[in-house]
Amino acid sequence: MPNGHGTRGMETTEKAKDFKGTLRKLFKYLGVYKISLIFVVIFAVCSAIFSIIGPKISGQATTEIFNGLVGKVMGTSSGIDFSKVGTILLTLLSLYIISAIFQYLQAFIMSGVNQKVTFNLREKISHKMHKLPLSYFESKTTGEILSRVTNDVDTLSQSLDQSISQMLTSVTTLIGVIIMMVTISPLMTLVTLVIVPIALFMMSFIMKHSQKYFMNHQKYLGNINGTIEEAYSGHTVIKLFNGEEKTIEDFNKTNEKLYDSAWRAQFFSGMMHPIMNFIGNLGYVLISILGGYLVIKNKIEVGDILSFIQYIRNFMNPLAQIAQIGNMIQSMVASAERVFEFLEEKEEVPEVKKVTYDLEKMGNTVTFEDVKFGYNKNKIVINDFNAKMHKGQKIAIVGPTGAGKTTIVKLLMRFYDVNSGSIKIDGVDIKDMKRDDLRSLFGMVLQDTWLYSDTIKENIRYGNLNANDEAVYDAAIASHVDHFIRTMPEGYDMVLNEESDNVSAGQKQLLTIARVILKDPKILILDEATSSVDTRMEQLIQEAMDHLMEGRTSFVIAHRLSTIKNANLILVMRDGDIVEQGTHDELLKKNGFYAELYNSQFESVAE
Repeated sequence: MPNGHGTRGMETTEKAKDFKGTLRKLFKYLGVYKISLIFVVIFAVCSAIFSIIGPKISGQATTEIFNGLVGKVMGTSSGIDFSKVGTILLTLLSLYIISAIFQYLQAFIMSGVNQKVTFNLREKISHKMHKLPLSYFESKTTGEILSRVTNDVDTLSQSLDQSISQMLTSVTTLIGVIIMMVTISPLMTLVTLVIVPIALFMMSFIMKHSQKYFMNHQKYLGNINGTIEEAYSGHTVIKLFNGEEKTIEDFNKTNEKLYDSAWRAQFFSGMMHPIMNFIGNLGYVLISILGGYLVIKNKIEVGDILSFIQYIRNFMNPLAQIAQIGNMIQSMVASAERVFEFLEEKEEVPEVKKVTYDLEKMGNTVTFEDVKFGYNKNKIVINDFNAKMHKGQKIAIVGPTGAGKTTIVKLLMRFYDVNSGSIKIDGVDIKDMKRDDLRSLFGMVLQDTWLYSDTIKENIRYGNLNANDEAVYDAAIASHVDHFIRTMPEGYDMVLNEESDNVSAGQKQLLTIARVILKDPKILILDEATSSVDTRMEQLIQEAMDHLMEGRTSFVIAHRLSTIKNANLILVMRDGDIVEQGTHDELLKKNGFYAELYNSQFESVAE
């Protein structure tokens, strides 16, 4: 969705918080290409100069034709000197061709610079995304992050390309036109400049009064797109609860507001050119009258009037363009600021390998020592957590929602660092390990499945990119997904769409399990991995998992307590603390919090 970064007409723009600071950062990026930018400036100025000279030359042709006709009538000459007129026109054509060549070269170089800057920014953003901590992504919405990566870079690219070129051309044209007008007639130039404040006042008046309508237009455009997206994604639910009328009513209300703000915004935007044309035409009338008077007084030639009128048109256009460029620059800097904010976000703690360890032999013990952690330092969710797990053990973590079960896994994977205490694998503090090394020891199956748009085979192979096809097939068989895959029209070569909704939720879960089996990790993390499959399939997967967990340390976050009866150790969490631990039978005998949780899941069945 656009963020109100208008770059055309008079659309309002989002303003930067630190305009000068962001502009300096942007110039640093552009500074790498300063030689190219110098040529852009030279070519833009040359193009404008050759274009500016044109009306003066064309005026000479008009004067020659006029004098020839008058001389013919008066009998003082033989008529129009077509050879001289031809020479003037060829000169004029040459000037415009040279101007066009310079303009092409300037645009070509500027486009190259623009695309290189955009390429570098996207590359930096891509690298930055892999260095940001998980806390950043959990504190921002997906739409907000995507907006910075896509919309803001696109807006920056478009505005950068247009604003620099147009600014150079407009300023050069404006200065050049004034100089050329003064050489023709200082008096007519003074009359023209009197019109400028009127034009600027009208432009300012229209832009000021239209701004609120453009802001509302962007706001309601976002609202109506959101309404349509929600209605589309929730179509089944709307049908189920007969909510069509309510949805249509909400849409119509938003659509009415969008219509009202849009036509007002477009009306004001449409007024700009007629008003500027009117002011321009007013200038033409004044100049024609004054010019006629000066011709009679022999102060100027007839062709000079034509040249001057052309210069007035060339004078008004840059004024309008400079006003528009102001909007573009605001938009460009606001977008650049958001991109730079993303690039300057605090990264994960730098990796420093302090100790030597043999990664191949690791994974025998996992120890939590006095672990204390809170997403917010003022609100601790894990208090003095101590536990030791050995190779081959199945450790289940249970507890009510918000007890801290998933938090333990995030700490173990070092998505977050503990506030105090330590987590060790075979006696090595995970803070002393490279993140890549640490995470290579783990395999995770989560409730929320993630598959990408590619073949089923490649989605499974993501667990081990070096695995051959036979290993992929074996992993699929082990996770009981092979039969389903082979019943599909293209089998393992079937391409999953972007949302992966051309397979069921349960099938997606099986594919992610196959991916972990293919990785063959030393430590397993299962977060309700069988939540999306039926009872029969759950039993098959449980068998596959039991086989996979042999000889490995396994952490199982469970909501259905019936699935973790055979766990070697069950950690019962409540409000960030482990309140009980032991085997299933031991905990039931205690008749404590675990027994309360376990029995509550079967009360309704018993009744």
